[in-house]
Amino acid sequence: MSERSGDTGDLTSGDPLGGGAPPEAPRHESGLPGYTSPPPPGAGGPVAPAFGQPTTLGGRFVLAGWWSRVGAYLIDGLIVLAGALILFLPLVAAGVTVDTDAGWAALAAAGIVWLLCVAVAALFYAPVMMARTNGKTLGRMALNIRVVRASGEPMTFGFATLREVVVKWFLFGILGALTGGIAQILDYLWPLWDEQNRCLHDIIVDTRVVKD
Repeated sequence: MSERSGDTGDLTSGDPLGGGAPPEAPRHESGLPGYTSPPPPGAGGPVAPAFGQPTTLGGRFVLAGWWSRVGAYLIDGLIVLAGALILFLPLVAAGVTVDTDAGWAALAAAGIVWLLCVAVAALFYAPVMMARTNGKTLGRMALNIRVVRASGEPMTFGFATLREVVVKWFLFGILGALTGGIAQILDYLWPLWDEQNRCLHDIIVDTRVVKD
């Protein structure tokens, strides 16, 4: 008996009677201990949000498709034009535009007044809506999409004004006038080949349009 108690015999390292270190737990190829098969979702801890992935997995966003953006843009454009028309007609009736026999002068004056009405309607529509709904307008609500900032910050009135009015309406409006509309066409076609479905104005202000 005394010889048996002091003899470890064929006991290997890790045997509870051998006093060695326990064997390492099996690992899956992912590197997580204790899994010889793929670990269950979330076993490696929370996953950081990333664009282009389902919202049901770790709170990630799904990028909106091009057609849904076009549909929302058309709806919002009609709303802005309707608002501009409501502003424009009373001004015309009040004689704000130039009343002269020179047809071109009257047309130019009316055009300037119309552009100002569009700018005012755009300013008090999209930025106000987006600030109150964190990136949505009536058109985007209809298509179940919204604009988000890549930084994760909320959509403020100032930032929405920068995106919707300064960049989309004024910057690309001027570039479109200088290029015969080519700049605006490129802006809205850009998502067709951009890996994150961004328009050029999204790239400038670092925003994405995602499914809501």
